Amino acid sequence: MTDISPASSNLSHCFEQHLLSVTNSDIKPAQVNGLWQDIAIRYNELRRAYHTLEHLQQLFSQFEQIKHKLQQPSIIALALFYHDVIYEPTRADNELKSADYAQKVLSQYLTDAQVEGIYKLIIMTADHQLNDADISDPSSSNNSDAAYLLDMDLSVLGAAWSEYEQYAKAVRQEYSQVAEAKYRMGRTEVLAGLLAHPRLYFSDYYYQRLEVQARENIGREITSLIV
Repeated sequence: MTDISPASSNLSHCFEQHLLSVTNSDIKPAQVNGLWQDIAIRYNELRRAYHTLEHLQQLFSQFEQIKHKLQQPSIIALALFYHDVIYEPTRADNELKSADYAQKVLSQYLTDAQVEGIYKLIIMTADHQLNDADISDPSSSNNSDAAYLLDMDLSVLGAAWSEYEQYAKAVRQEYSQVAEAKYRMGRTEVLAGLLAHPRLYFSDYYYQRLEVQARENIGREITSLIV
């Protein structure tokens, strides 16, 4: 069943707004609605506990704060909508499958360059690292937009502990089929990998606001996992 909550309605309007702002085709309202309904159905899958419409709502709350900093805000918005559209907790290729899916459904409405840009942005959420081309030109709009996309996706890490704790519990719920000992080991490895990065956040905006809190939260979760 499609979510018709106020949050879903707001997201639907946001999706329509950003899709229409970049499409070069004569897309009909029914087609826009069909694309959105498909997104909503997928984010409402029962196996999801964190990667849900609420996750999208949190991302777009962040988006509203930084959209004026983006060169291509609508491309970033569409990448956010599709970045977790395919999600199976135990698989390692969700980002690739999501990128492929976005490419398939958007190709008839956007230019090849726009679709390629969205595809690359979604792929980057797999390891949350800017690619070499982006890093080599820190002033490029691609770098700036990609950095903000990745930072938004990890913004929950820098939330207040109460919100972070709910996030951590939701992630555990998505991996409910994994034995406790195995989950603790795997989750600790993932979190330690994040802490090993020189910076969790690429943009100065997010680095200055969330870096310290995010590292404290991650360290606190690791402690809880190894007790």
